[in-house]
Amino acid sequence: MLTSQRNTYWLLIAPAVLLMLVFYIYPLVQVLWISVTEPYPGLQNYEALVTRPLLHRIWLTTLRICAITTIITVVLGYLVAYAMAHVKETQRTWMMFCILLTFWLSVLIRAFAWVMLLRNEGLINQGLLAMGLISEPLQMVRNELGVIIGMVHFMLPLAVLPLYANMTGIDGRYVPAARGLGASPWFAFRHIYLPLSKPGLIAATILVFVFSLGFFITPAILGGGKVVMISEYIRVSFEETLRWGQATMLASSLLFAVLLTLALVARFVDLKKVFGAR
Repeated sequence: MLTSQRNTYWLLIAPAVLLMLVFYIYPLVQVLWISVTEPYPGLQNYEALVTRPLLHRIWLTTLRICAITTIITVVLGYLVAYAMAHVKETQRTWMMFCILLTFWLSVLIRAFAWVMLLRNEGLINQGLLAMGLISEPLQMVRNELGVIIGMVHFMLPLAVLPLYANMTGIDGRYVPAARGLGASPWFAFRHIYLPLSKPGLIAATILVFVFSLGFFITPAILGGGKVVMISEYIRVSFEETLRWGQATMLASSLLFAVLLTLALVARFVDLKKVFGAR
């Protein structure tokens, strides 16, 4: 009986395993293979990570923008999720609708919309000039500020959803009980609510940082070629300089960076519990 159940199990998961092998594992192996065989066999492409200052600058720019984006996004996402968890059902429905609506909009449309808003003749600069808050337009595109604004806007729903899912599982009687025992609102939040929402915070941080590492369209448009992140440089290596060995090496190093991030986080928290596994 046990053998029959095991055979049935493998038959059920065989299609998924086959799809993973054909459409994920095989292409990934090809990328790794090209990274150590182009233009000739060896580890010279990976050696460039250590020896080429240009790659150092690109990686530092990528990590800096991803870190800033993650911090801002998670803080804003926490505030939005906290509000959603403590408003009436009608208000919560509308808030959830607005968050999900962003997934229906093309990332290209959103990126170009931010270009229109942030450019020198855009609505934001013109509004600040009209109110007399600035004397000349602020440079908010073709720099890191514009890239971070666009990335935070795109990543915010990815932070809100896991945070909100975690907060809905927190018993609403804990904080009032602490207040009834004499705790201040800040003390009750800091020592009761915040620790209980830690799994959601960690999940949101991981999702936003990992997505940010490989983000391409928004940084390319709002950066305007002046802010080059690792994903855009991979495109340049593939399509313009035709250095496939370098491009696949950078793609592989991006994968290793994601795995390293998950490994470091896993040393301090149980990722299965963070992402809702039982």
